[in-house]
Amino acid sequence: MLNSAPPIALTIAGSDSGGGAGIQADLKTFSALGVFGASVIAALTAQNTLGVSAIHDVPDAFIEAQMDAVFSDLDVRAVKIGMLSRPGAIRAVEAGLRRAGVRPIVLDPVMIAASGARLLTADAVDTLKQHLLPLADLITPNLPEAAALLDTAPASTEEEMQAQGEALLKLGARAVLMKGGHGEGSDSVDLLVSPDGTLRLPAPRHDTRNTHGTGCTLSSAIAAGLALGLPLEKAVMRAKAYISAAIAAADQLHVGKGHGPVHHFHALWPLLDQQQS
Repeated sequence: MLNSAPPIALTIAGSDSGGGAGIQADLKTFSALGVFGASVIAALTAQNTLGVSAIHDVPDAFIEAQMDAVFSDLDVRAVKIGMLSRPGAIRAVEAGLRRAGVRPIVLDPVMIAASGARLLTADAVDTLKQHLLPLADLITPNLPEAAALLDTAPASTEEEMQAQGEALLKLGARAVLMKGGHGEGSDSVDLLVSPDGTLRLPAPRHDTRNTHGTGCTLSSAIAAGLALGLPLEKAVMRAKAYISAAIAAADQLHVGKGHGPVHHFHALWPLLDQQQS
């Protein structure tokens, strides 16, 4: 039985009205991994499995008000940051984090949705690099996002992934998880790059189009592990196993007509079915 006072993780991100990514995916992941989830909504998206049709930004002052409300009352053990579409929102989040002094921080630099829609304005990239990368204990870019942060071409080999991870460390992040989901080969290989060395994390690549929310889910799973007190390497390994299983089970869900979500409750729902049968 879970402790009556579970660890708390906070997600600061955009809302996905389709329920597969963003705040919704983060909260599902926290719950699936035994962590109580709190949220700060930085933007609202009109979104489904076919794409993003509109984005409504939350005022900067209200982002800070949400953060202050959470931090003044809840014992937050880890923070995950997702979609922040504007420089003002990025600076608001930085201000709220500095006031609270809460760590660790996992930054998922969300720039492009799985459908291809751009979620981060061009002028926000430099602001993200200057204001949030130095606060992050871990950043989790996919290959296109890492390339955008470094203003270079996406990595196509593990050697290039390693080099880009080291370059991102020099921008101020304490550790970098280079995600290889956009690569090729039978395995999807992630590299956890830190000043202490590199951990290679391979997993079988699954043939499914239902990968909506994978990046959000992985970063929030890492934050959940950190909230539970795991060291970074173990939190990342546990999160990698979780997202791999969620992708493998994604085709069990039939949600929407496009890129469907991963199965956040792949371990729990079969148990509920057994109880009800």
